Amino acid sequence: MEQMSTEKRTNARSGRRRNAGTDTPMEARSLRYRQLKHPFEPQKVFSDDEVNAIHDTSLRVLEELGIKVLLPEARKIFAAAGAKVEEDMVFIGRDIVEAALQTAPSNIRLRAINPTREQDYTNGTVIFAPGSGCPNVTDFERDRRPGSLQAYEETTKLAQSFDVIHMLGQSAEPQDVPIQFRHYDMVRAQMELSDKPLHVYSRGQAQALETFEMIRIGFNLSDDDFADGAWVTTIINTNSPRMLDNPMAQGIIDFARAGQMTVITPFCLAGAMAPVTVAGALTLQHAEALAGITLAQLSKAGAPVSYGGFSSNVDMKSGSPAFGTPEHVKMQIGGGQLARHIGLPWRSATGAASNTPDMQSASETNMALWGAMMANATMTLHAAGWLEGGLSFGYEKFINDVEALQVMAELCIKPSGTAAEIGFDAIKDVAPGGHFFATKHTMDRYRTAFYEPLVADLQNFGAWEDAGAKTSADRATQIWQRTLRDFVTPQTGEAVPDRLATYMESRIAAGGAAPME
Repeated sequence: MEQMSTEKRTNARSGRRRNAGTDTPMEARSLRYRQLKHPFEPQKVFSDDEVNAIHDTSLRVLEELGIKVLLPEARKIFAAAGAKVEEDMVFIGRDIVEAALQTAPSNIRLRAINPTREQDYTNGTVIFAPGSGCPNVTDFERDRRPGSLQAYEETTKLAQSFDVIHMLGQSAEPQDVPIQFRHYDMVRAQMELSDKPLHVYSRGQAQALETFEMIRIGFNLSDDDFADGAWVTTIINTNSPRMLDNPMAQGIIDFARAGQMTVITPFCLAGAMAPVTVAGALTLQHAEALAGITLAQLSKAGAPVSYGGFSSNVDMKSGSPAFGTPEHVKMQIGGGQLARHIGLPWRSATGAASNTPDMQSASETNMALWGAMMANATMTLHAAGWLEGGLSFGYEKFINDVEALQVMAELCIKPSGTAAEIGFDAIKDVAPGGHFFATKHTMDRYRTAFYEPLVADLQNFGAWEDAGAKTSADRATQIWQRTLRDFVTPQTGEAVPDRLATYMESRIAAGGAAPME
C-alpha cells in the first residue's frame, strides 16, 4: 500500500484541531461506559438436549452422590427442607432444587452510593470487575511484593478511575494488616475511594455482620435503605469436588438473610478437581452451583444469588491452572447455556497464568474475555490486572486489560444506519482516487468517530523509536502513575472515614473479628 500523500496527512492533522468552518474545539469521544448491554446473541457449544442432560445429571449428583457440607447450621437448613443428611453428607432431592430456583430472582439491583454507578444484574447486562484475591502485587517501578494496605488503596483507586470497571473486587490482600482487623480497612477503603458497587470476602459471620454495619454507618443508610437492593457482593467458592466448607456456607446464609448478593462459584479445573472433559467439568460445576443457590433460597426465599462459573483446565504436565485455553472458552459458553437454562444471571471470569504482562498474559485474558462475551456473562471477574493464576495483581497488566475492556465496551454501542451515517453525499463528493479527510461528513464527526486508544501506540516505527521505543507495558506504567497522581476522592467518600472512626476504633479495641475456620 502506498504511503499517504503529504496533502492528505496535512488535511488530517489540521482537521483534528477545529470543527469544520469554525474556531470552536470539538468535544472528544465519551468514555462513559457505566451501563452496558451485550451486543451479540449468546453462542452455544452444546445442543439443547445436551444441556438438559448435563442439568439432569447434575441433579442426580446431588440426589445420589450428595455434597459434603461442613457447617452444622447449613445441614439443618437442608434437612428442614427435606434433604437427606448422613453425618456431613447432604443429599438434595431435585424437588428441593427446583423449588429453590423458582424463588431465586432473575434480576438484582446492585446498589452504589452514586446512583449513576448502579447496575442491573440480569441476563444481558455486561459488568466488568477487576482482578481479585491476589496475595501479591507487581509493577515495573517497585517489582513483585506482598500485598499491603497501600497497594490495596492504590488498586482501588485504579478501579475507580475507569468507567469500564463497573464494580470493585478484592484486588490485593493487605497482608500488613492483621487478618482479624483487615476487613475494617478494606471496607473503609472501598467506601472512601470509590462510589461503585462493593465487593467483600466471606470469612465468617462476625466479619460479615460487621461489614454490613460499616456500610450502613459509612453511607449513612437506614435499615430500610440497606434492605433495598444489594449493597455488597461476595464470591462463594465451593471446594470442588462436592464440598462446601464452613465460611462459605456461613456466608451464603448470612448474606441471604441480609438481602445481599452471593455469587456461587465452583472452581472446577478439568483433570484435577473435576472430570477431564468439558461436559464432565460443567456437570460438577452445575451441581455445586445448584447446591449453593438452594442453600441461599432455603435461608431466605428471594435472596439475591448469582450462578457462577470459573471452570478451566489444568496443564497435565505440571498440574498448574490454565486460562484462555480452548477448553476454558468452551466451558464459559457452556456455563452460560446452563445459567440461562435455569433462568439466572451469572458470573464468569478471565484469567492469566503468565507471570508478567507479556503477549501470553494478554492472549490468555483476551481469549477468556471473548469467551465471557460470547457466553453473555452478566459479570466477568478478574477482567483486569490478574497475573500468575491470581497470585499477583499487576499494575501494567491492569492498564493494558482496561484497553481491551474499553474496546469491548465500544462494541456494546450500536452503530447507526441512518442515511446521514451511510453518507451517500460524502461518497459523491470524493472523486475516484481521492480522500475523505476534508469532507464535511468527516469534519463533522472525526473527533468522535473512532475509539482513541488508551495504551496502544499507532505511530510508525521511526516516530515510535524517537519517542523511546516503549512497549505497551512501559506506556502502561506512565498511565497508572499518572492516574494515581491525579486521583481525586469521590465526594461520596469524603465523610466516610469520620463516620466510621468510632466504630472501627471500638471494634479494634475489642480484638476484631477472626476469620471462621
